[in-house]
Amino acid sequence: MIVVDANVILRAMRSRNGASHAILRAMLMGEVKFTASPAVMLEYEDVVKRPGILGPVPAISGANIDIVLDTLCKLAVPSLPWFRFRPFLTDPKDDLYIECALAIGSKLIVTDDRHFKHPAVQAFGLEVQKAGEFIQSLNLERKPT
Repeated sequence: MIVVDANVILRAMRSRNGASHAILRAMLMGEVKFTASPAVMLEYEDVVKRPGILGPVPAISGANIDIVLDTLCKLAVPSLPWFRFRPFLTDPKDDLYIECALAIGSKLIVTDDRHFKHPAVQAFGLEVQKAGEFIQSLNLERKPT
């Protein structure tokens, strides 16, 4: 089970190409088991609905953003952190992904954010992969042997 950072969701909504979009599609199709806390879902919404962040001509409408977010809410394995690990990372908003993972026992955070290179992340038993790395490992798992 994975925790996905908002930057992956944002990139997926900005372009239909690339690893981030492949991850979002896999999440929405039920091919990748993922978890999200209420704080993570609110962060997704906050990030993707910032004015202009999806580019001058967004590839997705506001109504479709809501559909994607609602579907993610329905498909996510709920994580309800009961303890806050703050401040921990350089960007305090990123701590909510650590909390989400720890609360449910997830071991993998998918992000392209440099703040997760903090050495203590591994001390919590968490692995961090970039979107491209995750898709590559997912494709290797899917190949028939």
